[in-house]
Amino acid sequence: MSSLSGAQARRIALAAQGFRDPRHAVPTMRTLVRALRRTSVLQIDSVNVLQRAHYMPVWSRTGSYDVDLLRRAAEERPRRMVEYWAHVAAFMPVDLWPVMRHRMRRYRDEGHEWVGLPTNRRLADSLLAEIAERGASTARSLDDGLPRTRTDWGWNWSATKQTLEYLFLAGEVAVAGRTQQFERLYDLPERVVPREHLEAPEPTVEEAARELVRRAARSHGVATAASLRDYFRMSPQLTTPAIDSLVEDGELVPVTVEGWGRPAYLHRDAALPRRVEACTLLSPFDPVVWERARTEAMFGFRYRIEIYVPAPKRVHGYYVLPFLLGDRLVGRVDLKADRASATLLVKAAYAEEHAPPETAERLAGVLDELASWLGLDRVVVEPRGDLAHALAKG
Repeated sequence: MSSLSGAQARRIALAAQGFRDPRHAVPTMRTLVRALRRTSVLQIDSVNVLQRAHYMPVWSRTGSYDVDLLRRAAEERPRRMVEYWAHVAAFMPVDLWPVMRHRMRRYRDEGHEWVGLPTNRRLADSLLAEIAERGASTARSLDDGLPRTRTDWGWNWSATKQTLEYLFLAGEVAVAGRTQQFERLYDLPERVVPREHLEAPEPTVEEAARELVRRAARSHGVATAASLRDYFRMSPQLTTPAIDSLVEDGELVPVTVEGWGRPAYLHRDAALPRRVEACTLLSPFDPVVWERARTEAMFGFRYRIEIYVPAPKRVHGYYVLPFLLGDRLVGRVDLKADRASATLLVKAAYAEEHAPPETAERLAGVLDELASWLGLDRVVVEPRGDLAHALAKG
C-alpha cells in the first residue's frame, strides 16, 4: 500500500475538483459542463443571503460567469443536468437518471423521512393527471390555496406539496425548473429527461452503486470509504462491495494519507500536481468542504455552518465562506449581499494561524470579483475578526 502526505492529498483533491482547470476568458456551456463533471453534483439550498448555493461552486472554479448558463443546462434542451436527491437536493448530470432508479424505487416503496408515504394515493394520481394536462406546475398552483403557517425553520407543507415531493423522490415527476420565488416546477419525467436517459436500461443495484462510488472517487481524487459513501449519501451495504469491486479491478488504489487515521482510496486517474494555485471562496455547500470531518482532516480547518445557531452563540457568523489560497484554507469571511444598497458586506473576517502575509490582499481581490459577479457596486468591511482591519485597508 502506497502512502501520501497531507499536502499531496490536498493537491489531488483540489485538482480532481477542477481547481487546476484553466479559466476561460468568457465561460461558456462547455465551461459549465466541465465544472459539473468535476463536482458530479451541485447542491441546492434555499438560503440566499449571498447567492444561491448551486451557483457558487461553478463560480469558485470558473470565475465570473453568466448564471443563465446553469438555468439553460437544467431547463432547456438538450438538458445537461436534472434535479434529484443525489447528495441531498442537487443538480446532477442527466445521465445519472437511470443510475438513480433503484433509489427512486426505494423512496416509492418506503417513503422518505421528510415526507413519508402518501396517505392519499388518489391525491397523487389526481396531481399526476393535472400535471399531464397543465404542464409544469408549482405546488402552490396545484394547491387548494389554504394559508400556511411558519414554524421552526420553514413553511409547513400542504398535503399537495408533501405528495409532490414524494412523487419527485419516487421518480414519478421530475423538476422542469424553478420560479423566481425558487419554487419547483413539477412535470412528467418524459417532458424533462431526454429519451435516451429515460429509456436507458436500468442497471442492477450493484452496478448503480459501483457507478456512484466511481463518480465520487473521481470527484474526490482520494477519499476514505466514509467520504465515498457520503458523496451520494449511500448506505454502507451498497458502498463497501462497490469499493471492493473497484479495488479488485484496479480503478481504486488503497493508500494511507498522513494524518487521516483511516484507510483511503486513490482513483487511478487522479492527478498529483506539484502545485495548486487556487485563489477563491468556497460556499458552505461546496463539495470540498461539505463533509466537515474530511475538511478538518485534509485542511486542518474546523468548519461549522452557523445559520441555525442563535446569533449570540455564533463563533464566526451567519454565512461564512472559507478562503482557499494555493492548496490551503487560510481564512474565512461572513458575507452578505445587501442588494438594496448594492453592497457586498463583509460582516467578519478571520485568518487561520498559517495564513501567509498576502492573505488580506489576495482576499480583497476575490471579494471585488465576487461583488462584480453579483452585480454589487462596492465592498464594505465591518470591524469584526482578526483579518478585518488588514482587509479593509487592502
